[in-house]
Amino acid sequence: MAAPVPVRLTHLDDAGAARMVDVSAKTPTVRTAGAQALVTCSPQVVTALREGTIPKGDVLAVARIAGIAAAKRVPELLPLAHVIGVHGCRVDLEVVEGGVRIEATVRTVDRTGVEMEALTAATVAGLAVVDMVKGVDRDVALAHAQVTAKSGGRSGDWVRGGHDH
Repeated sequence: MAAPVPVRLTHLDDAGAARMVDVSAKTPTVRTAGAQALVTCSPQVVTALREGTIPKGDVLAVARIAGIAAAKRVPELLPLAHVIGVHGCRVDLEVVEGGVRIEATVRTVDRTGVEMEALTAATVAGLAVVDMVKGVDRDVALAHAQVTAKSGGRSGDWVRGGHDH
C-alpha cells in the first residue's frame, strides 16, 4: 500500500504557521463563484413569508441586502482573505417547502477567486432570515451552506454535482 500523499494547505507555510498567500504575480482574470444556503423553518413561518406577514417586515429584501453587504466585507471577517473588488453580487431568495433557499453569485476581475465572498453572502443572508423570524420560530436554523460553482483562474471551472450554475 502506498503512503498517503500529504495535503498541502496554501494558507500554511512550511513550518505550519498561518500566512496570507502572495497573489501579486497572478494576472487578474474574470472569476465567478456561486454558493447556496438553506434556512429551515416551521410551516407557519413559510406561510407568513409567502404572505408577507412577518412582524419585522420584508424578510427577503433585508436578507438580500445583508448578503450583498457581507460579500464586500469578507477580508474583515476572514483574516487570511485577500481584499478584492467585488464587481457583482446577486443574492436570490426563494420561499420553498420547509424554509428559504438562498443562492448567491459573486463576480470579480482580480487575482484570486470569490468563493468565500459567495459563501459569506449566502450565509449572512441566511442569518438575516433567522434573525427576522426567530421571534416566531425558535427552531429556525441555517443549514446546508456550500460553494456550488466557481469559474476562472488557474484551476478553471468547477460545479458541485447536482448543480447547474
